[in-house]
Amino acid sequence: MLEEQTCLVTGSSRGIGRGIAEELGRHGADVVVNYRSSEGAAHEAVDAIEDEGGTAIAVQGNVAEYDEVQAMCEEIHDAFGRVDVLVNNAGITVDKKFQNMTREDWDRVIQVNLGGVFNCTHCLFDDVKASDTGRLINISSVVGQQGNYGQANYATTKSGLFGFTRTLALELAASGSTANCVAPGFVETDMLEEVPERVQQKILDRIPLNRFATVDDIAGIVRFVASKDSSYMTGQILAANGGMEW
Repeated sequence: MLEEQTCLVTGSSRGIGRGIAEELGRHGADVVVNYRSSEGAAHEAVDAIEDEGGTAIAVQGNVAEYDEVQAMCEEIHDAFGRVDVLVNNAGITVDKKFQNMTREDWDRVIQVNLGGVFNCTHCLFDDVKASDTGRLINISSVVGQQGNYGQANYATTKSGLFGFTRTLALELAASGSTANCVAPGFVETDMLEEVPERVQQKILDRIPLNRFATVDDIAGIVRFVASKDSSYMTGQILAANGGMEW
């Protein structure tokens, strides 16, 4: 379904990003696994894609630094040519109650979760616009829709992606390229495992489907959005949260 498409997934050495990268590779895309510092894990993701017959490379770059993103894009162009699908997945959390949050805590999350999206999209906008199958896919969160205690900075960045996605959808529409947003609920990742069991149970009590999402649940949705099958859908928020928000 994704043959002859080059897909960049930021922050894809682990977690949801790695699952997305592997799913896209499994369906024929040339995949760029981006990482900031987890080089070993990134190469493991590349190996996993290649073991299933896919093609992938690992490229280092801190998405919060524009110069590094430019260098990353040049490396991708040398290896694969134009990027058809950009998945803005990289993100961080610095959780504190707002009254205890410092400006540094705020700025750090903004710089990665929103600044990184700007940097990558700005550097690759012409690629996505020129592609016959151009797709901009932003990974948000149910936290951006509902808010979450102790995550004012994170929630702000994830809700900000909604307006960004809608605007880019309008600006890309004339070329036939699309921009959409996938907003997962709580997903079984290393990050969730660090949440105390009693808190996990409280979250489960709020999920009508009574389970956390798997990485595959989210990766499959992203694969659909990246494919030709989604060509008439743009500017949308796809909420994959087990019924928490609709």
